[in-house]
Amino acid sequence: MQTQTKILTWVGWILAGLIGLFMAFGATMTFFKPPDLAEQLAKFGYPEELMVFLAATEIACVVLYLIPRTAVLGAVLLTGYLGGAIATHVRIHDNFLFPLIFGVLVWLALYLRDPRVRALLPLRQPLSPTESQEK
Repeated sequence: MQTQTKILTWVGWILAGLIGLFMAFGATMTFFKPPDLAEQLAKFGYPEELMVFLAATEIACVVLYLIPRTAVLGAVLLTGYLGGAIATHVRIHDNFLFPLIFGVLVWLALYLRDPRVRALLPLRQPLSPTESQEK
């Protein structure tokens, strides 16, 4: 198993915190119903009453993601949430790069902060005993 260095842990937590703050801020703004919200809802094809439910779901996923015990579940749920955002943007031929990048960053932050995830998804496989003898 790989060792967990403090720098990896800190970078992972800082990145996860920034992702969490940004997503929670965006979801919280939905509760204040800014003037351009109705315009965006019409553009995406969602009814206005659904936005509160979507914002609450996003906040719940972020909270699960930031709790170490439930971080993997939170990452899976955020990936699904962001996948829905990507599908919405693709459906109306809009730029979907922003939710795609956030989805990658969610897993990158979790990969950096949790050695179990790195053990599950190693970037390189360790050499087998026969391969190490050949070198």
